[in-house]
Amino acid sequence: MRHKRTARLLVGHLLVERHAVRPVLGHLVVPLLMCLGMGLAYLGAFHAPQAHAHDLRVAVVGTSEHNRLLAQAIKDRAGDAVDVTTLPDRAAARQHIMDRDLVAAYVPRSQHPELLVAAANSSTSATAAEEIFTTVAAQQDAPLRITDLSRPAGGDPGNQGLFFVLIALTIGSNACAVAIGTAGAALRMWTRLAIGIAGALAVSVIGAVLAGPAFHVVDHDLRGVWAMAWLYAAGITTLGIGLHAFLKRLTMPVLMVLFIMLNFTSSGGVLEPELQNGFLGSLHAFWNGAGFVEGARSLLYFGSAGLGARLLSLVLWLLAGLLLVARAAVAERRGRPAPAPVLPAGAESGDPTFRTAAV
Repeated sequence: MRHKRTARLLVGHLLVERHAVRPVLGHLVVPLLMCLGMGLAYLGAFHAPQAHAHDLRVAVVGTSEHNRLLAQAIKDRAGDAVDVTTLPDRAAARQHIMDRDLVAAYVPRSQHPELLVAAANSSTSATAAEEIFTTVAAQQDAPLRITDLSRPAGGDPGNQGLFFVLIALTIGSNACAVAIGTAGAALRMWTRLAIGIAGALAVSVIGAVLAGPAFHVVDHDLRGVWAMAWLYAAGITTLGIGLHAFLKRLTMPVLMVLFIMLNFTSSGGVLEPELQNGFLGSLHAFWNGAGFVEGARSLLYFGSAGLGARLLSLVLWLLAGLLLVARAAVAERRGRPAPAPVLPAGAESGDPTFRTAAV
């Protein structure tokens, strides 16, 4: 009986305050949609990666007839999951892996077959390749030796530290953009932009300190990683400031879709595109999160292989943000009434002296 009485009281209060409750319920729609979107994005992107495997680039070392038949047998067994080629020798295989053209290369030997990988490129892709070639070696009754050609940083043995740096940079940049757009609405757009660039600089410095001296995720070329962090943060911040001029309170949900739901899942920080569906794999080619993660990996572990394209993507995202800010500045200037002219003292009171001077 007590529970029923309490329920009736609660319902009564809600009916009495329904006019005040209705806008609260309206505001709850956005966070609930964000919860649904986050769940769909992350579970859709990261569950059962082996089921999404496609075009995993691997090679068999050796050009003999036996090795060509082995490569074809692997392709026939794995289907679209792998893209198998043959290479003339181990040195060529190593070069292709360090150029980021291959995930792994199998060196057939009767006693100790070897698999060359670079886990810093993607530990999950390397693991997928190991599973495939462990089965191949087992058919020869020989243990498979794994050789990792990359050298992970001391603070990042799992090769996912850069992804967590990306998360910190993204959250900070999103929050800066919304804070500037909301609290600085009365400021001129170019003033907001200057504050946003400074905020992005602060975010990038925090990210560099966390990645370097704090947690040793980056143990060399920290200045280069910091520069990419600033480009990344500035791109998000400027886009957010520009969007806020048009979207107002919807800016945060839009930024979450662009730079958290789509960005984190396509960045390659957890899974490379060959272990994801085609949509996220296509985003990986040009999205800004992939630009930072893959650019930093190229700089730190692969002698800058592919770095130029990733830097270009970060610069283009920043240019897009600056163009959007410029468009927002024009729209705001057109939408504001012209300021009233400032008249000298006495003009409004009809001072004859002023009238005489004016004539």
